[in-house]
Amino acid sequence: MPENQELNFEGVERQPLRTFTEKAYLDYSMYVILDRALPALGDGLKPVQRRIVYAMSELGLSAVSKHKKSARTVGDVLGKFHPHGDTACYEAMVLMAQPFAYRYPLVDGQGNWGSQDDPKSFAAMRYTEAKLTRYADVLLGELADGTVDWTANFDGTLEEPVFLPARLPNLLLNGTSGIAVGMATDIPPHNLRELAAAAVHLLEDSEATLAALMKHVKGPDLPTGAEIISPRADLKEFYDKGVGTFKARATWQIEDGNVIITAFPYQVSPARVQEQIAEQMRTKKLPMVEDLRDESDHENPTRLVIVPRSNRVDLVELMNHLFATTDLERNYRVNLNIIALDGRPRVMGLKEILGEWLEFRTTTVTRRLQYRLDKVGKRLHILDGLLIAFLNLDEVIRIIRREDEPKPLLMKRFKLTDEQTEEILNTRLRHLARLEEMRIREEQKTLAAEREELEALLKSKAKLRKLIATEIRADAEAYGDERRTKIIEREAAQAIDETSLIPNEPVTVVLSTGGWVRSAKGHDIEPRALSYKSGDAFQALARGRSLQPAVFIDSTGRTYTLPAHSLASARGQGEPLSGRLDPPDGAKFAGVMMGEPEDLWLLASDAGYGFTVRLKDLITDRRAGKTVLNVPENAHVLPPAPVPSADCLVAVVSSEGKLLAFPVGEVPEMPRGKGNKLYDIPAKKAAARAELMTAVAVVPPKATLALYCGEQRKTLDWRDLQDYLGQRAQRGAVLRRGWPRQIERLEALPASP
Repeated sequence: MPENQELNFEGVERQPLRTFTEKAYLDYSMYVILDRALPALGDGLKPVQRRIVYAMSELGLSAVSKHKKSARTVGDVLGKFHPHGDTACYEAMVLMAQPFAYRYPLVDGQGNWGSQDDPKSFAAMRYTEAKLTRYADVLLGELADGTVDWTANFDGTLEEPVFLPARLPNLLLNGTSGIAVGMATDIPPHNLRELAAAAVHLLEDSEATLAALMKHVKGPDLPTGAEIISPRADLKEFYDKGVGTFKARATWQIEDGNVIITAFPYQVSPARVQEQIAEQMRTKKLPMVEDLRDESDHENPTRLVIVPRSNRVDLVELMNHLFATTDLERNYRVNLNIIALDGRPRVMGLKEILGEWLEFRTTTVTRRLQYRLDKVGKRLHILDGLLIAFLNLDEVIRIIRREDEPKPLLMKRFKLTDEQTEEILNTRLRHLARLEEMRIREEQKTLAAEREELEALLKSKAKLRKLIATEIRADAEAYGDERRTKIIEREAAQAIDETSLIPNEPVTVVLSTGGWVRSAKGHDIEPRALSYKSGDAFQALARGRSLQPAVFIDSTGRTYTLPAHSLASARGQGEPLSGRLDPPDGAKFAGVMMGEPEDLWLLASDAGYGFTVRLKDLITDRRAGKTVLNVPENAHVLPPAPVPSADCLVAVVSSEGKLLAFPVGEVPEMPRGKGNKLYDIPAKKAAARAELMTAVAVVPPKATLALYCGEQRKTLDWRDLQDYLGQRAQRGAVLRRGWPRQIERLEALPASP
């Protein structure tokens, strides 16, 4: 008993929780790895697959028999060999019957067994019928020839084979995938003729290099066809190391100016691809495509038609875009993780897999020959006894007629063994004719020649290898077919730049106080004339081009960026920015900016601080934005103002009705920060927020400054603005008598022509 275990007086075993959980988890892990997730190298099957194939053979469901209900097979598998869920068992059976999933299916199904569009759409097992395919004989043909070990089933009432005696490397032919504990496997399917040729090559030259084997094995051969576009170096990498990736893409052709897709990549749903293309058409990301049609039928199982808008569309560029943005091109992971002959999982390369499989095949053939040799030897031994009896027929008959116990007397008289004597005594009278002696001698001659041949094969490794190679070639001829997947090295597909599909036209982006945004064509939009939701109103606008980004700033000083062309149309009420951005809780959007990357903008807070910044420093691709303006506590961000040139004036107004103008050159340019003081607010008033800088604008030379208070508007021309000229951080001058003291917004109006 281990040191950390003990028995109490009731005979109950006690052990530390750590020890128990560690052992329980390791036991579970090894069960999942060896008995569920990973395939065995010998026959390339997982236990449930092996049991399904064996149970079907026991039910007599060979390729030449009639189909029987799938439920009968599943019932036999569960009741006799695999006490698990019927759904999982049936799904494993379905997978082996789907020609788009298995390169060489093992089950011949009748009924609805799913489709490439939806592999899980198969009918229930009470409706479908199945039998084994011709190819399944590759796994089962030698099962009765003493080729494999047998083990008791789960309840000890029956026996099942540990492995099936595969005559071909089924592991690589059909491939598999699985997830175990701490490891996984992804093995792509291959072509039978290519693998057979590589196996024979390695059998005849054990020192063959990987490059020599890859002259036969060009790459994976996927059931659905299509083409593999990865460089040969990528294929060589996973054949060498057992781990890697490759790309496959759909095949297409041009017919009457339309694109016809004729094959989809492995494990890709055509319906899913149609949805992806249709979504791009709906969102106007494929303006060069006019129509999409599925014309697949029995004669053309795969025929997806893409109709271009005109004959000027570059179809190669279009398809490259679709390869890059849809499942028409797919990346596949390769992980050749296999339970090797020693019963341990291991990642192996192509040469190592074929080498170990040839060891398995050599052992299998040796056992088959030895089994046959033993049977021939036993039969010859029996024939020797029968011949002695025929040569002494009268004496044998006399002993049998006169003796009560003829068996021991016959054994002693003619020196026969127990088996020989038993066979003589069981011989019928009709077989005592002279002709039977001739048949015995003929059978002896035939069997003696066969024994000599079998012994020669078992004694000579060269002859044994030659026999194995001959059998592999014969199976390749019987079950092999042409490669379905072309291997053509191509450059990686590139999506069409989205901006090249969008017209570069003038747009106006309008932001509302509620944080709703919309984009209108042209620059002559009157934002206040647009319709707004109840309680919402116009806040800010920016004029630019459709290909430019729209940069938003919120009340916390964070900026956000969205492509202008992606914004909702101004025909409606727009869309909430909170649906596409993630501002902090409680933040409100204060303004919007558009222009060239080097354009200068003035950012300020109502605490009287601000700075200028290049638009390129405000752009970000993060939904949560980036902090640019540090806003003092309780202060708010003012709408940003563009700086057209260096000879502009900055105009600011305070809540006390004072206006200050100063050269924009006095404002520092910074990428981020709090900025410098633009307007002087006494410290006590600033702390109590008794006085605020309520608005700011940048006024170009000769332009007019408009001051808004509700619906009231006053204007100052360039000359009048000089009356309020001073230096940055001063208090400014009181507005003219009769003007409102609470200015809410400033706007620089262009100079009259």
